[in-house]
This record gives sequence, structure tokens and C-alpha cells, in this order.
Amino acid sequence: MPILNRAAELQDEVAGWRRHLHQNPELNYDVFETARFVAEKLAAFGCDEVATGIGRTGVVGVIKGRLGDGATVGLRADMDALPISETSGKPYASKTPGKMHACGHDGHTAMLLGAAKYLAETRNFAGSVAVIFQPAEEGGAGGLAMVRDGMMDRFGIERVFGMHNMPGLPVGQFAIKPGPIMAATAEFTITVKGRGGHAALPHKAIDPIVAASQLVVALQTIVSRSTDPVDALVVTVTKFHAGDAYNVIPEHAQIAGTVRTLRKEVATAAEQRMRAVCDGIAATFGVTVTIDYDANYPVTVNDAEQAVFAGDVAAEIAGDPHVHRAIQPLMGGEDFSYMLEARPGAFIFIGNGDSANLHHPAYDFNDEVIPHGVSYWVRLAEASLAA
Repeated sequence: MPILNRAAELQDEVAGWRRHLHQNPELNYDVFETARFVAEKLAAFGCDEVATGIGRTGVVGVIKGRLGDGATVGLRADMDALPISETSGKPYASKTPGKMHACGHDGHTAMLLGAAKYLAETRNFAGSVAVIFQPAEEGGAGGLAMVRDGMMDRFGIERVFGMHNMPGLPVGQFAIKPGPIMAATAEFTITVKGRGGHAALPHKAIDPIVAASQLVVALQTIVSRSTDPVDALVVTVTKFHAGDAYNVIPEHAQIAGTVRTLRKEVATAAEQRMRAVCDGIAATFGVTVTIDYDANYPVTVNDAEQAVFAGDVAAEIAGDPHVHRAIQPLMGGEDFSYMLEARPGAFIFIGNGDSANLHHPAYDFNDEVIPHGVSYWVRLAEASLAA
């Protein structure tokens, strides 16, 4: 079936909500106004329950079907923005300097609100739909906070689904795969302590910059020489800080970066190898090396059966040729992974068309996506909870 007529009718209203959210971005768990906006909309739609403060600032709305009792399916959107200064030039651009919706979470929230409005009007299903609005996806692990707050058991959620826009994928198309679809993430900070001194007398100092430079190069061998080539692994150094003067060898140097992988075993081995490389550099150069390694989001793993089901629903909306069912996994991280660890489900991408990339200051969610996303959510709920 094509886009739902009611979803098309709702496009302008949902776009208005989206642009309001875009103008008023909030970060991490501090999504107080966004959560209030969401909760007020859900109450106005006539949701049977609207719960706030889940995972600190998350919101869950429950809509009961008119076709009898049954399971509860969870549909999740993220609400937080990014600490980026917007350059899109849109008339509804961020009104808050240094903050913007550069990942489309405004669109995700608005589309799920549109689906909630439709589902509350029709209730053409058995059981219940829990619409989940999550804070702190961008590094704050809001998904984990909501799970730890007992969300799955409290609302009886048996399956859970997520959706994210994808720049470059045409509007009206979807992409999904069973198994790992997004990477586990980790962040590391490595501090190298040497002995400072005059730049003209390097033999009387222990230069942490030289040691840290060698460390940057050596870390690349974790991928190229310590990992099976068929296993996906990224080790990227993104920061290097040392020194303040032209003629002084500093006492300390610090590097930092990220590790991404699609398998827990590879993640564990990468951390172990990184620590061994640090020990080797310390011994070689006579420096002290300390590492702060923070394993962050786990791998986002789609349940095989639910990925097929979600792809079939997307095909109802877009047509089977427009659903890419075996995309390459992305090495970005996603904290919907925590919800998929708690319950079976699937994460799908929806095309955002020819837009700036995610996390770019010129990015903007494409409002033409709205009818497709709303239709997908509605049909997913109805098909999950068919009488």
C-alpha cells in the first residue's frame, strides 16, 4: 500500500511541530521544553497514559487498541540536539547559539508524534502501542537510562523498533539488515608524561610529543596488523594536545579518539591491544603512559525475524524495490542498541534525500520524509498488533 492518506494530510501540521523543535534545540538530558511539548501533544491526542521523567527526561505515551487485549509494541524516537552552530540559513533555524538539530531528531520526534495522533484517532489494533521519546542519544546513553528505569517491564513492551533518517538515501526509500547494523563505540584518552626542558637541549628532557607521535602511528596497527581483515574495526585518533611555547619541551602530551566495531570480541581485543601498545611505547621512550578507556554504546543488533518484518512493512509503504534489505553496517554508534539488548526488535533507516550529512552545521531534516515515516510507524504498529 502507498503512503496513508491521513499521513499525507498531517504533513503540514507535523512539519510545523518539527520546525518548532528545530528552532528550540536542547542537549543531552536537558530536553525539558521538548519533553513538555511532547507530553502535551500526547495528552491532547487522547493517549491512555502519558508518563514523564522516564530515564530522567524521557516521555512514554500509551495508546490502547479498540480490537481487544494483546501485546505492547514500543516505537522509539530521540529528542536531543547537538552542540553545533547552525549554518543552514533556514527561516526556522536554531534560535539558540551553539545548539542545533544536526541529526534529525526533531524530525524523528515529529514523525512519531504524527503517528501517535493517527493511532489515537483510529486505534485499529489489538493490544497497546507505547510511543517512546528518548533524551540523550548523542553520547548520554538515554536509551540505557530509560531501560534501567524499568520502562520495558512497566509498560509491558514485548518488541521495540527505532528509525533514523539517512542523508543520501532518496526520500521514500528505506534501508535495513538483520544482525549488526551499527557499531559499538568507545572513547579513549591517553596521557603521556615525560620530562620537560629547553627545546635546544632535548637530550636533557624526555619528550612526550615524540612518544605520543609514535603512539598515534602504532595504534593504527591494531586494525592493520592485529585484527582479522574481515572484521570491521575503526581506531581513530581525533585529538592531540601538547605544549604552549616554541622553545619548551612540555611535560605532558595527550591524545584521544574513538574505537568502533561490530563484534564484542573485536572490541575487547582492540582495548587489550591498545593497552599493550601503550605499555610498549612507555618502555621504549622512558615515559609514563596512562589510558582512560570508556566502552560506550554496544553494537546495534537487529533481531533477524523482526528485521524481516520491519522490511516487509516498509515495502508496503515504499514498494519492495525501494527497501534495501542488506545494507552495509554503519560504523556510527546508536544507543537504541540498549533497547534491542532488552527486547527483540529492529532499527531502520529512512531516506532524507540529497541533504547535508548528519552532524554537519548545514544539515536539515527533509519535511518531505514525514508522510513516509508516519505511514511506516502506523503500519508497523497495526501489523504488529493485528487482531
